[in-house]
Amino acid sequence: MEQTIPVVDLDDFRSQDLALRTAFVQKLGDALVEFGFVAIENHRVDSDLLGETYASMKSVFSLAPTIKAKYEDRRIGRQRGYTPFGKEKAKGTDEADLKEFWHVGPELLSTDSSSTRIPANIWPDEVPAFKKHSMALWNDLHACGHSVLRAIALYLQAPEETFDHMIQGGNTVLRMIRYPEPEEFGDGEWAAAHEDINLITLLVEASAPGLELQRRDGSWLPIQPIPGQLILDTGDMMQRLTNGLMPATTHRVVASGDTCGVRYSLPFFMHPHPDVSLAPLPSCLTDNEGPRWPVQTAEEYLAERLRENGVLTVDVDVDWLAGKTIDDDVE
Repeated sequence: MEQTIPVVDLDDFRSQDLALRTAFVQKLGDALVEFGFVAIENHRVDSDLLGETYASMKSVFSLAPTIKAKYEDRRIGRQRGYTPFGKEKAKGTDEADLKEFWHVGPELLSTDSSSTRIPANIWPDEVPAFKKHSMALWNDLHACGHSVLRAIALYLQAPEETFDHMIQGGNTVLRMIRYPEPEEFGDGEWAAAHEDINLITLLVEASAPGLELQRRDGSWLPIQPIPGQLILDTGDMMQRLTNGLMPATTHRVVASGDTCGVRYSLPFFMHPHPDVSLAPLPSCLTDNEGPRWPVQTAEEYLAERLRENGVLTVDVDVDWLAGKTIDDDVE
């Protein structure tokens, strides 16, 4: 398979060769400005670990529905643990996506200052290896994302450590997704057209094709799940921080008769600390330009978007992010 979007080599950014580093920053940034997507090689996410993680998540999804339901927590908007089919829909759509998934976030100590702001993880007793594999993959992806965000900062002519401070204590989530066999519902969309909410998303190779991005002319471009490549896209929070320079590109996941069986996917959504302001970076504003979107904190914007996606269907305060109990008519 040949990739359809620009491909960069992260080892170039790690190099001591200034020319290689500079070329990497330019190619990465240009791809995100034009496509909102880029493929990354030499990302150093362990391939054996990736296989082990897929195996343990398949074991979790194969559990009986009544068992998986034990790990669904509606009080925190299902931001940790299990989410069943039919609970999430794209913004502006009426039909729910065809997927079930499990959320894993940072594993925090009770003494960590972020532990009162970010929900604790939920682990299935029936698959003990799931925690080990999930957290190891979370850490590998976070290290990769940290490097990429440094390169993005340089492209934006901001200090290299700009995003280092933002992601400390962030509500970064590894989402483990199972899409059903197309034979169960016919050709169509596993996930409707949408934009990601967060700063950046890192997506290791999925078990089958299906991901497509929308070009500026409205046409759809398939993105291939090539072994050894990681797909990066920019979300709404990065779009706001760059005042639209790096767009949150619309994308979808499509099932067809050419797609064989169940599809598994592992997107990693990097979020800033809940209190980070999404006001545009100074380097992304001209002298006479103001913010193109209302200025909110990351926490406020996340809660707003989760309501729009149907994850929260009651008007609750953003305190739900800290795991505080709310009236549970949430569906």
